[in-house]
This record gives sequence, structure tokens and C-alpha cells, in this order.
Amino acid sequence: MSDVTTTDLYEVTMAMSYLREDMRAPATFSLFVRDLPPDRGFLVAAGLEAALDFLAGYRVRREDIQECADVLHRPVQELDPLLGLRFEGEVRAVPEGRLVFAGEPLLEVTAPLPQAQLVETYLLNQVCHQTVVASKAARCVLAAAGRPVVDFSLRRTHGPWAGLQAARLGALVGFAGTSNVSAAAALGIPASGTMAHSYIEAFPGEEEAFHAFARAHPGPVTFLVDTYDTEEGVRIAARVLADLRRGPGCAVRLDSGDLDTLSRRARATLDAAGLTDVRIVASGGLDEYGVDRLVRAGAPIDVYAVGTRVGVAADAPYLDAAYKLVAYDGRPVMKLSSAKVTAPGRKQVFRRPGRPDMIALAQEEAPDSAQPLLRTVMRGGRRTEPPDHWRDARERFREDLAGLPGPARRIRDPEPVRPERSLALEQLTASVRAGIRARLRPRQRVASAGTTVR
Repeated sequence: MSDVTTTDLYEVTMAMSYLREDMRAPATFSLFVRDLPPDRGFLVAAGLEAALDFLAGYRVRREDIQECADVLHRPVQELDPLLGLRFEGEVRAVPEGRLVFAGEPLLEVTAPLPQAQLVETYLLNQVCHQTVVASKAARCVLAAAGRPVVDFSLRRTHGPWAGLQAARLGALVGFAGTSNVSAAAALGIPASGTMAHSYIEAFPGEEEAFHAFARAHPGPVTFLVDTYDTEEGVRIAARVLADLRRGPGCAVRLDSGDLDTLSRRARATLDAAGLTDVRIVASGGLDEYGVDRLVRAGAPIDVYAVGTRVGVAADAPYLDAAYKLVAYDGRPVMKLSSAKVTAPGRKQVFRRPGRPDMIALAQEEAPDSAQPLLRTVMRGGRRTEPPDHWRDARERFREDLAGLPGPARRIRDPEPVRPERSLALEQLTASVRAGIRARLRPRQRVASAGTTVR
């Protein structure tokens, strides 16, 4: 199965109709988030690289046509107009790592209508999933308040590919490493890991296990100390570490229980043994809420490992995102459905120092000192610049985070930044809305005239 058929059926049925009606004029679709999830003061734009890879390689082949014909129960010849179709359009997008808010386009696609329609599902899938995970990970970095955070999510993400993305997104927002060997090797992310409880259980006791592990791994080691009795495990680890004299970089890991109390007792034990440079790593069901609680309590934890809850964005696993037509054949269009009204026309977002972002029309000039967020990243179906690296995205993230207002940074009950709209966008919206309603009135009058009361 190719990525072409990784789509919703109605994308195919609409594209077939567009081609039959010769509706191939340029269309602009805007991908945006209507409202932020609960307890989110911001989002981190992500998923663009995967989206551009998909678009650059998009081509409808004979096997794609056959698959679509099979599921539609239609003769394959009826889908022949789709054969050979490529993505030849333009993409303007917010680069990965930038902070974004409700209503702001993360990307806009302008292409012949059938092309722009067919790619909707895949783009939403990639941008939504990666943006929601990156945003969750970013909150962990905020909660840790400068302490290293490590990704342990692979074993419970929704598939290996999602695990690879989670590792990359964690690195993008400042994680110190990942347990994911594939991601570490492929993306240049520092690898981080210790041992499992099964390792300890395989030996007669913890001391034998710690010594065996140290023999296999020269240099700094991290011992898991909560397999049986955590406080006794720390005492045993302290004896072994004192004997090894491995120097800075060694650690003990707490993976269960009252991490605040246990970390304090572990710190006291290690310090009493003269191991003041041995760090304490905490894991076990943590996300930004748990990390924030421990940091605020002053728990002497040096490194936080986060996994399941972050890799699947457990408390907010999806975005209320949409990919909506905003212009076709030079005509701005909009949707008037209740609670789902869209803004017409191609857009730009201007970031203004000390003020909320402004959502404007694409052709508007930037206000004084404002920075446009959307930039052209694809033209004629080809990238306009080399693929972006997660390290570059991380620098953008850090710069934007530094300018984020304090209330939006809060872990609990944040206050999201609410973008403003330019006067030109408001005027166009009012004009298009009025035009739609004017076209509807004659039809409504006809319908009313034909109604009889019985």
C-alpha cells in the first residue's frame, strides 16, 4: 500500500468529480487548529518535514488506481483520470519548532483543486499527531525547569513510526536523549538507558546484578534501585558505586513509589557515602504534571525520564484541526456552519514583539517590527530549501519560548495567547459572508413560496 491510498475515501470521490467537471483551477487550503486542547497555553508546530516528504514524492500509480477501484467497486477505467497525478503545488508553512496558537494556519497548500484535495488526510495526520506530541513534550521541558528530560516512550507509542517521531519531537523541544536506539542512530539524538527489573531479578541479588552490569559497561553506570526495597537498593548501589569509583556521570534510578520522599532519602544515603556527584533519575508514569509537582516540592531529582503519557499525549491526544478551502480560482470562500466558521483567503501570521500575533491576508505588509511566520517551503511540487534538521527547529523553539508570556507557560490553568485579526481580513470575511447570504436568499424565498400548510 502506497501513501497515496493512505487517505479517506471521500478525497478520492471528490477528486474524481473535480476532474470530470474539469475543475482544475488553483485552490488554497488552510490547515489550522480551531481551539487549543484543555490545559494548553500554546502549541509547537511540527510534522512539516514529514508532510513535505510526502508531497514531494506524491504520484498516483497504476496500483493506487486499482486499490481505489476495488474499494469503490467501480471499473478501474473510471479512475484513469487520476493516473499519473502528481503534487505540483505551493506550500507556505510555519517552520517546525515555532509556537502557534488557535486559528493560525500551520500551513497553506495552493495547487490544482484535485491535487490539493487528495493530500488532505495525510497532511492532517502528520501535522496533528506531531504537533500534539511536540507540545506535550515542550511542557515537560518547562516543568523540569532546566533539568534534563529523556524520552522513554517507544514501547507504548502507537506503533514504531510514532515512537521514532516522539523521539525526534522530544529532541526538537530540548530533551536530552532517548531510549530509542533506532531514533538515536538515525537522527543523531543521544541514547540514554539503564536496565530493567528483569535484569535484577535474573541475579541472586542486587549487588551481584550491579557488579555484573558494571563489568559489561565501562564508564558511568546507572543502577535501577526499586526492584525489591528501594531504600535498601540505594544502599547497595552506593556500596557498589563507592567500590567502582567510576566518577561523575553515575546515577541511581527510581521508577516507582513516592518519588519525592524516596529521592530525598536516596540523596541522603548517597551523600553520606561521599557520592555527592551521583545523580538521581526518576521515571514511572511521569509527564509534565508529575514533573512540575516534584520540581515545585524541591525533590532532589536530577533527570526526568518521561514515556507513555508523553508519547501518546495522554491528556490531550488529538487536535481540533481542520484543512479548509479558503480560495478557489481567485475567489475567496468560507464556511458558515455553526461553531465552525472559517476565514476566507490566503493568509499570513505576523508575530509582534510584546503583542498578540496578527492573522492577516497573505498580501498584507508586515506591521512595524512584526515577523511573518509562514514562509514558502515548496513551489511546483519541489522543496525550496534543504530538509530542516531538528536542531534548527529546537533553536526556533527556544527563541519563541523565551518570548512567551508567563500565563501561557503555566502547566496548570494556562492562559493561551489569542491572536488578533487584521482589519483587511475582517473586511474580507464580512464581504464574503454577505455575498453567500445574498445568494442564499432567493433560494430560501423560492423554497418558502413552495411550502403549503396542511
